[in-house]
Amino acid sequence: MQEFMKLAAGLDWSPLWISLKTGIAATVISFFLGLFAAGKIMGAKSGWKAVIDGFLTLPLVLPPTVAGFFLLLLFSRRRPLGIFLYDEFGIRVVQTWLGCVIAATVIAFPLMYRNARAAFELVDPDLIDAGRTLGMSETEIFWKVAVPNAGPGIASGTILTFARALGEYGATSMLAGNIPGKTATISQRIAMVIQDQNYAVAGIWVTVVLVIAFAAIVGMNLISSKSMKNVRQW
Repeated sequence: MQEFMKLAAGLDWSPLWISLKTGIAATVISFFLGLFAAGKIMGAKSGWKAVIDGFLTLPLVLPPTVAGFFLLLLFSRRRPLGIFLYDEFGIRVVQTWLGCVIAATVIAFPLMYRNARAAFELVDPDLIDAGRTLGMSETEIFWKVAVPNAGPGIASGTILTFARALGEYGATSMLAGNIPGKTATISQRIAMVIQDQNYAVAGIWVTVVLVIAFAAIVGMNLISSKSMKNVRQW
């Protein structure tokens, strides 16, 4: 145990901070985009609804490296969007922390969107109609009626989104690279130290990920239990 603690004390913990920053940023972005998309898709026509829903969910079923490939094509400085961002705003995405955030957001977004949509579908339509009867605008109904009543599902989606963004590897590696202290996340660090056959350090990082993942699952279960308790009381 002392040997383990000594090894942990000598580690470069930057991958943890980079992963946490990336996870938080990706979760915040996915939260608002996911709620917006889920709210809009509820009112879409059935034909377009299936197509748009498929597009928004696509990163969930694609291999992360495929998503990373498309992101690399999109933001490369040899491509129109990448050239425009750099020439007009000085923004570079490839091999930067911004690339980490974009990759993590694209991969984690479907979890937020799908959970938010499922939660909105469970909201009693009578509550929405009551809000309209009271003269509330659609924006007010969304934020003051739909979102609070879909709260447990949205909270679960937020936790899953953070956990997925924290552990993202494939797309991040392709778009942001593996630059120590800049874009190297926990997942990338684990892969690197295993390649070097440094299983002791890999074990430390795996333990860190397991602790965070377990905490996320417990948090989601607690939220779900509270939601079911409220339903039974009702």
